[in-house]
Amino acid sequence: MLLADIFSPTDLIVVVVVLLLIFGGKRLPGLARSIGSATSEFKKGVDEGSRSDTAKPDEGTKPE
Repeated sequence: MLLADIFSPTDLIVVVVVLLLIFGGKRLPGLARSIGSATSEFKKGVDEGSRSDTAKPDEGTKPE
């Protein structure tokens, strides 16, 4: 796992405690949900962009 290579378990616990102190227990799940949806939208946009870059234009249409 990538995070396990970067951070030790103690570092992750400290980060979680600091986040709980800053945002509180009620706002933290909503924040994580919004970060997750933003990440999925970003990945979807990257996939669509790479597909449109590799797609060939139709031979019957003339470029304007």
